[in-house]
Amino acid sequence: MIPFRRRRDGRVSARFEPGEAQLLLSLAEEAVELARAAASPENAIADPALGRLLPDAYPDDPEASAEFRRFTAPGLADRKEAAALTVVDTLAGVGGDSRVEVVLDEVQATAWLRTITDVRLVLAARLGIRQDGDEGDIHDEESAMQRAVYDWLAAVQEFLVLALRPRR
Repeated sequence: MIPFRRRRDGRVSARFEPGEAQLLLSLAEEAVELARAAASPENAIADPALGRLLPDAYPDDPEASAEFRRFTAPGLADRKEAAALTVVDTLAGVGGDSRVEVVLDEVQATAWLRTITDVRLVLAARLGIRQDGDEGDIHDEESAMQRAVYDWLAAVQEFLVLALRPRR
């Protein structure tokens, strides 16, 4: 990956190797599906990963938490889905053997940040990462790969945040 950089026109751009771009596209498509699933309170309760996307507002009061979720989950899930679809749209046509350049305006870049955050939250839940410094439950090749993706996404996210910072 060539890190995100701010362009003269105010947008940000980065180049990804074909495999990186395909991975981002796949993760964004999965984020769309996860957002749709998270809209259902039953799914969010049953799957800890979905619960991280829409956490309990009142963890000590299940009734109040359920009521809050009933009113907020659909709208929040819709916004998460829309952000993930923006990432999918900006990566449309990924394929081939050459690097993929993405150029994002501020709205698209914000959608990328939200989606990367959501994907990292889901990966953290699946790996058992609860707070900074946790290594997670790395017990096989799949969990090791998930951890590598989790860390790589942290770098992508950081480069994007740095590119979006106002210049002084």
